Amino acid sequence: MGIDTGTGHAGASRGLLGRIKDWIRTEFGAWRTVDIVVAAVLGAAVGVVFWLWDVVWTITGPLFVLFPPAQAILYGVWLLPGVLGGLIIRRSGAAVLTSITAASVSALLGSQWGVTVVLEGAMQGLLPELVFLLFLYRRWGMGVAALAGALAGISPAIRDAVVYYATWPLSHQLVYGGLVLVSGALIAGVGGRLLTTALARSGALAPFPSAKG
Repeated sequence: MGIDTGTGHAGASRGLLGRIKDWIRTEFGAWRTVDIVVAAVLGAAVGVVFWLWDVVWTITGPLFVLFPPAQAILYGVWLLPGVLGGLIIRRSGAAVLTSITAASVSALLGSQWGVTVVLEGAMQGLLPELVFLLFLYRRWGMGVAALAGALAGISPAIRDAVVYYATWPLSHQLVYGGLVLVSGALIAGVGGRLLTTALARSGALAPFPSAKG
């Protein structure tokens, strides 16, 4: 008796499409109110930290007078909200929304970088968002967090070299860019992952899958 391969292939295709639709519905479905509120509150809190970190950046400048690019090791704080928002909320778009909110609050408080900080915030949220998407919003370990933090630093590393440090030697620009990525991986990535774990242990993340750590 012959085998109807056409029917089998059609059934397999429908099954695959069904799984894809289920995944899209789960990851890109409507946000809950608690997701939006936490993203906004988290972004606003980090935005205040941004404003304070602007002051820290200015004050610590003289400490790096012998080799200015080394100050980039402090940059990771500005890359934190996108990574942290993604790790905590674990929903598509969380990294972007949290980062834009933080940048907007910083701008409203009077960031020395002006309104351009909002555009930069969008980029610093989009890049870690792409990392989480790459792992289909299923992997949230230390390695993924560090990668997300490092990639968040690509945009400011390039922008700063072009806009603020165009007169530096190429070697200085490369060192600065490399340190921005390292700082992003350590402060935003590793730091964000450790902070998520600490919040989970405290019970503060009960409404989210990240409550499991």
